[in-house]
Amino acid sequence: MHEEVRRKLKEVSREGKVTCAQAEKIAEESGLSRLQVGKLINELDLKITSCQLGCF
Repeated sequence: MHEEVRRKLKEVSREGKVTCAQAEKIAEESGLSRLQVGKLINELDLKITSCQLGCF
């Protein structure tokens, strides 16, 4: 499960960045929490951009 999510994150990333909306969509599709997907993003050394909350 986590390997598939890692692969999806790598696919959607551009220049080492993933948008917040992309991360949320992947979380929903995979059945993982946003926190779990966020941890995978950190493990892959990716950055979150375009955060709807303005946090990133």
